[in-house]
Amino acid sequence: MEQHMDLLARKSRKRKAEEEAHDIPTFFLDELNQDLLERVLSWLPASTFFRLRSVCKRWRSVVTSETFRVACSRIPFREPWFLMVDQDLDHSIAFDTSERNWKSVSHQSCIPQSRSCKPVPVSASGGLVCYRTDSGKFIVSNLLTGSCREIPPAGHGGESHALQAVAMCSTPIYPSSFKIILVSGKSPNLAFRVFDSMKSTWEDEVMLVQKAGSSSDSHVSGDEIIYFLSKAGDVIATNMQRSPSKQYSSVLITEDGEQVVYFLSETGTIVACNLAQKAFFEYPRLLPIYLEYSIDVVECNGEMLVVVLSEFLESASLRVWKFCEESHSWQQVAAMPPSMSHEFYGQKMDINCTGCQDMIFICANSSECSRNIMLDMAADEWVELPKFYVNGKAKEFTSAISFEPRVEATV
Repeated sequence: MEQHMDLLARKSRKRKAEEEAHDIPTFFLDELNQDLLERVLSWLPASTFFRLRSVCKRWRSVVTSETFRVACSRIPFREPWFLMVDQDLDHSIAFDTSERNWKSVSHQSCIPQSRSCKPVPVSASGGLVCYRTDSGKFIVSNLLTGSCREIPPAGHGGESHALQAVAMCSTPIYPSSFKIILVSGKSPNLAFRVFDSMKSTWEDEVMLVQKAGSSSDSHVSGDEIIYFLSKAGDVIATNMQRSPSKQYSSVLITEDGEQVVYFLSETGTIVACNLAQKAFFEYPRLLPIYLEYSIDVVECNGEMLVVVLSEFLESASLRVWKFCEESHSWQQVAAMPPSMSHEFYGQKMDINCTGCQDMIFICANSSECSRNIMLDMAADEWVELPKFYVNGKAKEFTSAISFEPRVEATV
């Protein structure tokens, strides 16, 4: 009898809860005024921007609304996308870290594409990506909106004709403002030049002075190349052989209010150019010059880190290093589990990396295979991403560039 009464009591409570749920007024987004609707939609993932047009006529109008772009600019941070580049320099695919899937961006961009002209992404900042053409011209584009802008030629002279690095900076406060920094010349005669989008002109070239205490390895530079035999009997050159998409890659970091551009020299050393002090510094070599390895420099949580893939004692290791100013030496901050890195042994893998916040995206490829790996520095988690297939065939990517998908960024 008591069990029967308990059952009736539970049914009564359930019926009462259902009745109370029916009494709650139903809320519809259409009941919001335009300002509140735009604020709500601005918090949606960036990928939904592509789908807003197809929901209804009102939501379609939001896409072109200036107040919606202002609402989007108030979002402090967007989960990054990684724009992928394959062996044919195609850059129509991006990896969305918020949804953990691949996205096609080719239908959004108005960047000219042809066999004779293949712009290659070389840098990015905020929601803008900077491309460089075969002729040396630059194009800045927002891949979400499809807008793009061709930058007037910089013009070079004297020692500055040898381009070393391309960097880009912008700020969410001024979505239409960006700068492109070119570092050129050969050590010790390095210089930089800046394009200011607000002025729509290139500033005068500024020579850089080499700081005292730079690496003693700097004497191996320019056209001086050293050749040696690897353990496998292959002839190895000391100059860096970089893929076209990473030839001018660099990292721009603001340290104590001063902008510093980091890039790899032709001999594999890391060079830091302080734009405010108009000086550059060459860090000590991480590994001996006669070792065969692949190296790249990335930005992670506002710091410069170096990713190195090397082989030693019949095994391969992929490690992340940070330079300690106090001890003036490199310190390891992360290492791929041996069970993963050992698969790289003997593959002659080349790595191209990019970073954003606490994530590092690694493209490891060789003539035989291609793998894409994401490292979460905070969790020390290494994850290999699934393949992206086109017509049943896996796409092989050689490099990636990180950018923050922002619809409000304009060119």
